[in-house]
Amino acid sequence: MKFVHAADIHLDSPLRGLERYEGAPAEKIRGASRAAFRQLVELCLQEGAGFLLIAGDLYDGDWRDYNTGLFFCKEIARLTREGVTAIVARGNHDAASQITRSLRLPQGVRELSCESAETIRLEQLNVAIHGRSYPVRDVLDDLSQSYPAPVAGAFNIGMLHTGLDGRAEHQPYAPCKLGDLIAKGYQYWALGHVHRREVLSTDPWVVFSGNVQGRHARETGIKGATLVTVEDGRVASAEHRSLDAVRWVSLSVDVSEVNSGEDAVDLARLALETEIAAASDRMVAARIVLTGVSRAHAQLSSDPDRWQNQIRGLASELATPVWVEKVQFDTRSTIDPEQLITRDDPIGGLVRALRGARADQSSLGELSGELAELRRQLPAELRQLEEPLDFADPEQISLLIDQAEQLLLPMLANQSSS
Repeated sequence: MKFVHAADIHLDSPLRGLERYEGAPAEKIRGASRAAFRQLVELCLQEGAGFLLIAGDLYDGDWRDYNTGLFFCKEIARLTREGVTAIVARGNHDAASQITRSLRLPQGVRELSCESAETIRLEQLNVAIHGRSYPVRDVLDDLSQSYPAPVAGAFNIGMLHTGLDGRAEHQPYAPCKLGDLIAKGYQYWALGHVHRREVLSTDPWVVFSGNVQGRHARETGIKGATLVTVEDGRVASAEHRSLDAVRWVSLSVDVSEVNSGEDAVDLARLALETEIAAASDRMVAARIVLTGVSRAHAQLSSDPDRWQNQIRGLASELATPVWVEKVQFDTRSTIDPEQLITRDDPIGGLVRALRGARADQSSLGELSGELAELRRQLPAELRQLEEPLDFADPEQISLLIDQAEQLLLPMLANQSSS
């Protein structure tokens, strides 16, 4: 017997903010969740799965129109016509309180109750599936405590949308302890909510399948579902299968050994080509970070727009579709500020002033107030950055001063030596 465990599909996720990026393949990326779901259906059919589990967040909140639900019904009907049952649990994004529109589900689709934990029996497969949907978005109780005892002689599965005992970047919904899940006596736990695949236990199997499609630049790497094979009432294998249509990647490119911006661009190209090969013809959406203490730092930092656009221009030269979402510069100068700080000239004075400001809390506070006032005067679209700076945080202000030092000193030192 085989079954497929998926979660966090976030069908038709709006992917806000793409319009800020000129040339972004918005339609391709917005359609990626649908493409991944089609691949999920294909996986079930090709592998002869007996059933499909969707452990929460099938949807991404209320539908903008009925097309989202119609797409799901059309695709899932391809499974049910072949006798494949789909069992769906609601999570925080598609809780009963979050979805106001609805369509009648196709025959062969079972949605777990949001009122109490229940057991769905698949008699022909001798499988018992235990679980519960979210009635509201913010479920803060341990739902697993109310799950029924395992059915004797059956293969028992628990479905749960949970933050477990805490996961970075995820709300602590339906918190529970791994030990309590293991002690329940089920043979497999199909978990959702955490978007990165994790195998927490193999006796019994406790698995976060991860989401089927990365939604933005912080959801990087391979995404998909788990194909589970059961033999003699035990899990023989639980294999990850890739389903994503767009592969988000974050590339750290070490430019320590290069001498120029052109050399740095060449290294970025090599890094992109490596990711393209690993993505197997999928579109790649890449965030590139140039790092290292490099002689190219002065060139890169003095005209970042030039080098960012040169790297973005690489996409048109590559055979596989590539979108460079962002280029970040985290390089440092080979010039050692400690060697400049004792100089009796304006450059030495500048280094001393920057170091003094960074160590003086009152100076940091004054600068924080000035920057906060400047931010208030910016247009709204510039204030709504993906990673906004907190001008009330002294550490972030200190980081800005450090970045200013790294930008200014190479240019001033070069001018003084010419």
